[in-house]
Order: sequence, then structure tokens, then C-alpha cells
Amino acid sequence: MKIFFRSFLIILGLALAGCSNNTVAPTESLQHRQNMDETNYANTYDEKSVANAASDFLGGGSEAIAKVIEKAFKDHGRPNGYIIGTEGSAALVVGLRYGDGTMSHKIEGNSRLYWKGPSIGFDVGVNGSRVFALVYNLHDVEELYQRFPAVEGSLYYIGGVGMNYQQRGNIIIAPIRVGVGLRAGINLGYIHFTKKRSWIPF
Repeated sequence: MKIFFRSFLIILGLALAGCSNNTVAPTESLQHRQNMDETNYANTYDEKSVANAASDFLGGGSEAIAKVIEKAFKDHGRPNGYIIGTEGSAALVVGLRYGDGTMSHKIEGNSRLYWKGPSIGFDVGVNGSRVFALVYNLHDVEELYQRFPAVEGSLYYIGGVGMNYQQRGNIIIAPIRVGVGLRAGINLGYIHFTKKRSWIPF
């Protein structure tokens, strides 16, 4: 009888220990996820501040700009950087685009940059425009200095405001242009970011 009672206590103790371990693990996992979420929010920009910055810089069509940015947030979440700049472009079916601006990164701060690139589209003309571009998954600013091809079929146009996606690996750039700065040709081109200005388009 004593042996049976002792065995029962041992089994009960093991069972309670197992239950205890099962309840602690999810708590630790939940805490880890909460920490990750807090880190992600701290290292990215929220939609309201991005929409305000874009509207202030691009000017006009604030409602359309807000809708385009809402689309970007819905597709890719919170960006960890954005680019503000100006560009000039010209096209006769085949086009060229040159720009310069400032990259604001949530962790690494501000840095000057330039971009260029060819495009193909059914358009003719010369124009200049302001550009506001959202940047996603850029953990090291040095990774920005490369070519970003356009994602096919990703051109969005709402009330005079256009946006398309350029992607290389996990890094996504979403340039937003207003009015005459928008050309359909951007959907079939790429953007090449550089540290120094270069007039060679490729």
C-alpha cells in the first residue's frame, strides 16, 4: 500500500511538472512576439506620419495621396524608410529618368542619393516632378545602391497620383508621383540608385 501511494505521488508530481512547463512556454512565446512587434513598430514609420510627409512634399491631391499610401500599407505594411526628391524625365517611346533626393531611414538616419533609369512606354514628352518613395525591408542603406526592376502590372493611379513597385530581393521601393510627373513608361523600366550622380542611364 505504501509503495502504491508513493508511486501515485511520483506520477502526480511528474504530471504537475508537465502542466507547469506547458503553461510557461506559451507565455514566453507570447512575450517574444510582443517584443518583436514593439521592435518592428519602433523601427518603421506609421501610416499617418508618412501620409502627412508625402502630402506636404508633393502638394495637392492630399486625399488621393492618402489613398495611394493606404494601398502601399495594405500591400506591404509599415516601411522602414522613405525617399523625398525631384526628377526629370523625357521619352519618345523609350524614356530616360534622372533624379536626386534624400533617403530617410528609421535606424540609419538621412543620406543623399541619386537615381537614374530607362523606361519603355507609349508616351512622348519632357517633364519634371517631385517623388516620394516608400522603402521596405531595407536593413542596411548600402543595399539600396543597385537596380530595382519594376514589378509587372503594379502601376496604381488614383486622382492624378501614381505609384508602382520596384523590387530587388526582399527590398521594395514604391515611388509616388503626382500629375505630369507620372508616365506609364515607368511600369516597364527600372531605377538604379547611386551615391554619386551619373549621366550614364544604364
